[in-house]
Amino acid sequence: MRLRDRVGLSERRQNQATYAMELLLVGIIFIGIERGSTGVILNALVGLLVTQIPPLLERDYDIPMDPALTLWITTAVFLHALGVLGLPGSEANFYVTIWWWDHLTHALSSSVVAAAGYATARALDVHSENIHLPPKFMFVYILLFVLAFGVFWEVIEFALGELAVLTGNSAILTQHGLEDSMLDLVFDTIGAVVVAVWGTAHLTGVSGYIAARLDARSTN
Repeated sequence: MRLRDRVGLSERRQNQATYAMELLLVGIIFIGIERGSTGVILNALVGLLVTQIPPLLERDYDIPMDPALTLWITTAVFLHALGVLGLPGSEANFYVTIWWWDHLTHALSSSVVAAAGYATARALDVHSENIHLPPKFMFVYILLFVLAFGVFWEVIEFALGELAVLTGNSAILTQHGLEDSMLDLVFDTIGAVVVAVWGTAHLTGVSGYIAARLDARSTN
């Protein structure tokens, strides 16, 4: 069963939801400009750029992007940007006022990172006869890949927070101590496990096309 069938929405509805969130990201950028908030602007802008990766891969590299995969990626970056924005007129954002928001966005974001890692590794496995990645190894690989990325992200959050303190500016990304970082890594792991368990069923098409592209290049 394809991922689009699991979502329970038609392909048209999934594309509409993706497009709506992209428009809302543009709106968040303008709200950030009106507020003079660098954090809101940059997080929404980066999110908007990330949403352009799936159509770019499909148009320029012929990699099929299931509408549900595109919706998945867009939802992850949109919820992060929305969390940084918060409610209009409120000085505190959703990351501060909603205790589970950070956990949700970390799980979603880590699942996207895990999906990218899985699709790439699986494509190399299919492409090269010298590479064999057993299912058990793939499971461990995805977990380690996501955790390594998660640790790297926490270091970035810490560095940007310290830089904001030194310069007297508002932080683009905020870290709330060691306990918060450990919880982030726990929910990163949850996102990785979801992809490790269901990735084979729903990311095979992407992996197959990446492998085909590698095969085509090696024969040229």
